[in-house]
Amino acid sequence: MKKVVIIGAGPAGLTAAYTLLKNSEDFSVTIIEGSDKIGGISRTERYKRNHIDIGGHRFFSKNSEIMELWREILPLQGAPAKDDAILGRERSYTGGADPEKEDNVFLTRTRVSRIYYRHKFFDYPISLKPRTFINMGFLGTVKAGFGYLGSVFYKLPEDSLENFYVNRFGRPLYEMFFEDYTEKVWGVHPVKISADWGAQRVKGLSVGTVLKNALTRPFRKKDGKVETSLIEEFYYPKYGPGQLWERLAKIDSELGAELIMNSPVAAVNTEGGKICSVTLENGYDISCDYLISSMAIKDLVNALPFPPENVKRISDGLPYRDFITVGLLLNRLELVNKTKMKTINGSVPDCWIYIQDRSVKLGRLQIFNNWSPYMVDDIQEHVWVGLEYFCNEGDKMWTCSDKEFIDFSISELESIGVIKRENVVDSFMTRVKKAYPAYFGSYTEFDRVREYLDRFENLFCVGRNGQHRYNNMDHSMLTAIIAAKNIISGKTDKTEVWEVNTEKEYHEIDINNTGSDSK
Repeated sequence: MKKVVIIGAGPAGLTAAYTLLKNSEDFSVTIIEGSDKIGGISRTERYKRNHIDIGGHRFFSKNSEIMELWREILPLQGAPAKDDAILGRERSYTGGADPEKEDNVFLTRTRVSRIYYRHKFFDYPISLKPRTFINMGFLGTVKAGFGYLGSVFYKLPEDSLENFYVNRFGRPLYEMFFEDYTEKVWGVHPVKISADWGAQRVKGLSVGTVLKNALTRPFRKKDGKVETSLIEEFYYPKYGPGQLWERLAKIDSELGAELIMNSPVAAVNTEGGKICSVTLENGYDISCDYLISSMAIKDLVNALPFPPENVKRISDGLPYRDFITVGLLLNRLELVNKTKMKTINGSVPDCWIYIQDRSVKLGRLQIFNNWSPYMVDDIQEHVWVGLEYFCNEGDKMWTCSDKEFIDFSISELESIGVIKRENVVDSFMTRVKKAYPAYFGSYTEFDRVREYLDRFENLFCVGRNGQHRYNNMDHSMLTAIIAAKNIISGKTDKTEVWEVNTEKEYHEIDINNTGSDSK
C-alpha cells in the first residue's frame, strides 16, 4: 500500500483524501494540519451561541462533480428553516432533512449582495435599474455613460488591473466602484496589480454585457439549469461552511485517513528527485510515496532542502493579504429594508455588503442572520454581523489589541450610518493569515517556482495557497480531485491541476450573473 501525505485540512486537503480513499484501496492517507481548526480559511468560528463565516462562502459550482460531492456530505433541506417559517416564505425543496430537527443539512438560501456607496445601495454586480441612475445622480450618470463610450472606442493596454477595469467600465465607473475597494483588499493601487486577477474574478464582465442582459432579460426563458438557479439561490450549511469540512474530516477518518492536528510542517525531505518524507515541528517524521500540499507556496519552498536561490527569492517575495473579522452582536441595524423581500424585524436582506465608502477601512459587511438563521443566538432578538478588514501581518491593524480594534470598527460602522454604538450587545474578533494570495510583487515570475516544484514528480500542489491562486472553494476542491485521480492512475503531469481556475468554464458567469463572488 502506497502512502500519501496531505498537508492541510482545508477544502483541498480533505477533498483529496476523500477522492483517494473513495476510489482506491491502494493508498493509506495521512492529513497534517498545522492548526487546531478544520476547514482552513473556509472554517466556521464559534463565539458563545453565534457562528462566524470567515470570508463568506456560498456553496455553488458549475462543476457537477463538486455539487454532487457537497450533497454526499450534507443532505439538502426538505422543510422550512427557522426564518422561512417565521416569515411564511415559500421555497421549493428537493431534499428531505428538516433543519429544525437535524443539524447536518444544507439550507437553500437566497443570494442578496449589494454595494454601499455614499450611504446608498447599489446592486452587485452593477445593474441598469432606475434606482442605480437615481443614486448616481444626473451628472454622475452622464459622466459614467460618456466614460464607458470612451472605453469602447479606445482600449488601454491590459498591463494592470486598473486598465483591465477601465477597458470594461470606463474610468468614472472604475473610480466609483473598483479603485478604492480594490486598494482596500490588496493594500496597493490597482495600477500595480496584474490584470490576471481581474481575468480570474470578473472574466466576461462589462457594461455592454450588463446592458445586453438588462434588455433581454424579460424575453429569456428559464431553462431550469442548476447553475442558473443557484446563482440566485445557493446551498449553505446550517452552521456555516466549517460544518461541512468538519463533517468531511469525520468521513475521511471513517474511510481510514489519519488526521494529525496542531502539527506545523518543519521540513519536506527529498531523495532521488522525489519527496520521501515530511518532518513535523515536533520532530516526528512521516514517510510518503506522494505528497499533496495545500500549504503556502513560500512555506513549501522554504521547507524543501536547498531550493535554487532564484526560486527561493521569488517564493519569498510572493505577497499575501491577511484578514481580520470583527463579529458584532446587535439589537438592530440602522439600515432600512427598502426591498420587497420579507425580513425579520425589517432588517436588510443582504448576505454581504461591499463598503465602498472612502472614509472607512472596512471592506465588507456580512449579516450572518441572512446566511443562516442558526448562525445567531436569537434571530428574533439580535443581528449578528461580521466586519471584514484586509491587512498585512504585522501592520498597525494586525498588531492592534482586540479591544482597541473592536472599538475602532464600531466607530467606523457608526460613522457611515449602519449602526448605533448603544445597540452593540457583544463582540468578537479573529485574525486569519494568508487569506488572499496577491498578484503583484514577484508573482510575475511565479512560473519559475511552478517549474521547480513540478520537477518532483510525486508532489502535487493544490488549493488557494498551495497554488498561490485566488481559488474559490470549488476550484480548490477540483485541483485536489484532479491531483488524487492522477495519483490513482499513475499520471505525473501536473498541467491539468494547474489549469483549474484559468479557463472560462470554471467561472460562475453566465447570462444571469456577470460577476463572481468571493468565497
